[in-house]
Amino acid sequence: MTIRRTVLKGMLGLALAASGSGAALAQDAVKIGLILPMTGPFASTGRQIAAAANLYIQEKGATVAGKKVELIVKDDTGTADVTRRIAQELIVNDKVTAIAGFGLTPLALATAPLATQAKTPMVVMAAATAIITERSPFIVRTSQVVPQIAAPFGTWIAKQGTKRVITIVSDFGPGHDVESSFSEAFKAGGGQVENIRVPLQNPDFSPFLQRVADAKPEALLVFVPSGVGAQFMKQFVERGLDKSGIKLIGTGDLTDDDILNGMGDVALGVITAQHYSASHDSPENKAFVEGFKKANPGLRPNFMAVGGYDGMHALYEGLKKTKGEGGQALVDAMKGMSWTSPRGPISIDPETRDIIQNVYIRKVERVNGELYNQEFETIPNVKDPTKAKK
Repeated sequence: MTIRRTVLKGMLGLALAASGSGAALAQDAVKIGLILPMTGPFASTGRQIAAAANLYIQEKGATVAGKKVELIVKDDTGTADVTRRIAQELIVNDKVTAIAGFGLTPLALATAPLATQAKTPMVVMAAATAIITERSPFIVRTSQVVPQIAAPFGTWIAKQGTKRVITIVSDFGPGHDVESSFSEAFKAGGGQVENIRVPLQNPDFSPFLQRVADAKPEALLVFVPSGVGAQFMKQFVERGLDKSGIKLIGTGDLTDDDILNGMGDVALGVITAQHYSASHDSPENKAFVEGFKKANPGLRPNFMAVGGYDGMHALYEGLKKTKGEGGQALVDAMKGMSWTSPRGPISIDPETRDIIQNVYIRKVERVNGELYNQEFETIPNVKDPTKAKK
């Protein structure tokens, strides 16, 4: 059995290597495999990114470097084994120029070795754990790095005079990053912090919220994946914490633009840090939001959407530089790239292949009858602090 597994692994390696070395040669089309959770608990992430990617193609045209762009959208249901299998099929069978998407950290980590082996560029449009880009030299990220949001937010909260915070985070990579980077920065500013983790799948926040109610901190910092904030808010109210005097703060995932309106008045006044808001005041964002809503009636773009939109921009501009070539040339073309996104000025760090971007401090307010994350302070040009330390 061991010998058979070794032989099969070797055969797969040869197939991946062959596909990576010759995939883009003599192709009339640029194929981009978009792997996303289109069903399951994290479907809102997939829906937002796919909509934004299609919008970019609609706006910029379905050709780049003289080649037709073919977007192949695949549903991985948010399951790492499925993500890996789909990535193999896209690389070996479809001979894609690049793979993109990746709604959660485990999905990106499962795919990273394939990207390396096949020399296929992998654009991460959502997953945000710091270590991801270190797992393959072929990964470029256009979403966020969680510590670049949480660390400056911890410093900012401490400067407001807050002395005691409890954190509640989902128990997986990004949650751990939020917990550690926020706590370190907050403690450096003179604060005290207690940390709580909750299960990622089917979380019941009630017992953890009871611990918060009993401890009576000045503030509660929350990180949950995109789309889960509504469930948290419901249980926050059911436990009476909305009337407890405990300030609710978080990363922008908590008050995700996609679901914010459905939260109601309980969300008013919640302060978060994030790299994008649908109400960001710029001509680029106004055009993006208008185009997104027109193409997707009833849907407001969130930070996942802008990660997908900018991921397509990086691929398009990189492919223009390489004249449609993929592989290492495309990765190199995306390094150091800079442009004005709907979120503001951004660039791809040439050393880490992670995004450099503004972080905004926001407050939920009602504007023209709708709830929005209104930006009121900007922390400019933030790199991933964990890699900066290295």
